[in-house]
Amino acid sequence: MKKILMTVEYNGANFHGWQKQKNKRTVQGELEEKIKILTGDEVKVEGSGRTDKGVHALGQVATVNIEKNIPLSNFKTALNKLLSDDVCVKSVKFASSDFHPRFNAKRKTYRYVVSKKRLALEHDLVTYYPHKVDVERMKKASELFLGKHNFKAFCASGATVKDFEREIYDLKITERGSKIIFEITGNGFLYNMVRIIVGTLLEIEKIGEENILKAFKEGDRSLVGKTMAPNGLYLKKVEYI
Repeated sequence: MKKILMTVEYNGANFHGWQKQKNKRTVQGELEEKIKILTGDEVKVEGSGRTDKGVHALGQVATVNIEKNIPLSNFKTALNKLLSDDVCVKSVKFASSDFHPRFNAKRKTYRYVVSKKRLALEHDLVTYYPHKVDVERMKKASELFLGKHNFKAFCASGATVKDFEREIYDLKITERGSKIIFEITGNGFLYNMVRIIVGTLLEIEKIGEENILKAFKEGDRSLVGKTMAPNGLYLKKVEYI
């Protein structure tokens, strides 16, 4: 048996997220179904993490164990022919038997794209945000998130995790025409954490920097911004070194 590591790209608009669900189209389910057709075996695809309904990926990492001796180049080409147009395998390689795409991950980078203009052709790829924003103030406020913090206030309510401490290594905000692009790299992320951080920064004039610092100390969700829509979010990259 060989373990194959795949880098997968997908448009999440027509998926009910990554995780396999009964009677719902998911990325994990799609991959497992098509690999079964290719190999003739029941398989389980493990991902580096779950993405929600509507969330996209430029570099999701996943593994699958296969019995048959299929050359890597043939596996990638044949699998992509079977997959639908909104998901593709960008690269494949062999991984050690003890490698796990989630537990071995060291850093993840997420991208969030906001458009100040209404875009018909890209409506499922960006979040339309027509409100006035202070980009320079957002950039300065983004520095508050760097380092280790208690991100309980930046997590969806009802989360079952016990440890809310995460470390953010980098947070960049870039303007490209009518779009504002946020890129956040950290050692891990809580449920909806990126979407809440972006929502907080977009409303920084209303929320104020002092409430971000207060939220780290008190873990009070009401101190920070709203949870942004899923369609602007991308899992960009997962790193293992």
